[in-house]
Amino acid sequence: MAENTSAPVPLEISVEETRALLATRPADTALIDVREPFEHETARIPGSAFIPMRRIPEHLDRPELPREKHLLIHCHHGGRSLRVTEWLRAQGYPRVSNVAGGIQAWSERIDPSVPTY
Repeated sequence: MAENTSAPVPLEISVEETRALLATRPADTALIDVREPFEHETARIPGSAFIPMRRIPEHLDRPELPREKHLLIHCHHGGRSLRVTEWLRAQGYPRVSNVAGGIQAWSERIDPSVPTY
C-alpha cells in the first residue's frame, strides 16, 4: 500500500523512529547528513547522503533532495538539522523531519559501532 505523501510528517522524530522508517519504507525515505566534512569523516550512518548544511540551498529540486520522499535530516546533536528541516519546509518541502539527538543519539541508542566525538 502506498503511503499518503500529502499526510503531514512530524517536525522531529527519534532515532528509533528513524531506524524504523529506513527499515520499513526505504524507497520512501532519505537520510540526509548536514554536518561538516570533518565530522562526516569521523562518523557516519550507513546509507545516509551527505550534504553539508551550507550547501543545502544549491541542492533544492535536485535528486539529492527529492520532494516526494520523507527526508530525515541529521547532524551531530540535532540543532543544525532542525534549522535545515525548518528551512526546507519553508522552501516547499512538507515531508521533512529532524532526527532528534542526531548521530550522537544514533550511536548511543541504535549503533554503538558509529564513533562518538
